[in-house]
Amino acid sequence: MARKQIKMQASEIIRLAEDSGVQNNYFFVTTFERYQVQLNILDELTKVIEEDGMLVSKEYVKGRKNLYANPAVAEFNKTTDSANKTVSTLMKIIKTFGEDSSKEERDPLLEVINGE
Repeated sequence: MARKQIKMQASEIIRLAEDSGVQNNYFFVTTFERYQVQLNILDELTKVIEEDGMLVSKEYVKGRKNLYANPAVAEFNKTTDSANKTVSTLMKIIKTFGEDSSKEERDPLLEVINGE
C-alpha cells in the first residue's frame, strides 16, 4: 500500500473520531497508535518480500538446498489479520463512545476515558 494512501486512511479515521468526539479517548488513542505500528510493520514486510521473493532456500549439510516459503509472508498475513481486527476495534470505539457523548446525562468515567 502506498505511503500516501496510508496517510489518507489514517486522516479519515481521525476525522471520524473527531466527528464522534472520541479523538482524545484513551482507548481510541492507544488503539490507533497500535494500528499505525502495524501498518509500518506491514510496509517493512512488503519491502522484504519484494526484495527476497516469495521463496527462500536453506542449505543443509551436504550442500543440498530446499525451497521454503519466505517467513515474511506468514508474518505479513498474521500482521494483516491483526491490523484488520485493530481497525474493527477502532470503528467500534468510535461508534460506542460517540453514541455515549450524545446522551444528556454524562457519565464521569466516560468523560475521563474520553479525555474531557
